[in-house]
Amino acid sequence: MYIQNGMLARANMARNRSLVILFFLTLFSTTQAFSQQTYAAPKTPDGHPDLQGIWQVLNTANWDLVDHAGSYKLPAGIGVVEGGSIPYKPEALAQKKKNSDNRLTEDPVEKCFLAGFPRTIYLPYPFQIIQSRDAVIMASEYVHTYRWIPTVPFKRFEGYESWLGEARGRWEGNALVVESAGFNDQTWFDHVGDFHSSALKLTERFTRTAPEIITYEVTVDDPKVFTRPWKMKMPLYQIKGISRVLEAECYLNAEDAGRSLRGTPAATPAKEN
Repeated sequence: MYIQNGMLARANMARNRSLVILFFLTLFSTTQAFSQQTYAAPKTPDGHPDLQGIWQVLNTANWDLVDHAGSYKLPAGIGVVEGGSIPYKPEALAQKKKNSDNRLTEDPVEKCFLAGFPRTIYLPYPFQIIQSRDAVIMASEYVHTYRWIPTVPFKRFEGYESWLGEARGRWEGNALVVESAGFNDQTWFDHVGDFHSSALKLTERFTRTAPEIITYEVTVDDPKVFTRPWKMKMPLYQIKGISRVLEAECYLNAEDAGRSLRGTPAATPAKEN
């Protein structure tokens, strides 16, 4: 009898916790939706939404895009993929599993390679947005990554292929829309091996939805790897109190990059006579 009562009490406690969590999630979603409907984004002198500042995610998308438990070098987290799963073709799913099994050595970021896009957006490093009348610049703390996005008509380069792709932007209301192509196939979407081919095309939207929030959405299209386009969505949070991003050289020791960890000049090796 005591065992039954104890089990019943634990069941009631679990149910109550679930109800409390559901209540606060509903309240947060309602508040966020209302805020987005009433928020008026600041404007630059040329009338476009002002996205400038230093931004960073507060999620675990860099490690795994979908819901996942924690493990070694993999913090637990809630996914950012709409629908909860990535629509791989069967043969591509097998490659993804192989990537995951070898992630500690094969993840391009583990090798200090460029993270590519969209992963640079949700790395655990801040990035800075700077705007001009005809372009947007994004500069990440990670290995000197920067991205130039023209927002005026600019012809694409035929045959172009790179780690970061070739971006072209335009303004749609309160959003910056960026369409990118020309990627190589050397980057991953996350640490667990979600990948793409050189046929990758991205459509990103950066929308100011609250005083210190940009809502980031990206549609991924790669018919060589996926059965259909799919989408991610996440908030970017503005970081106050710093005026610029620093540099993450991706060396084990800062001195290996030729500079001191404490900000003083690195010692110059003595010349041999």
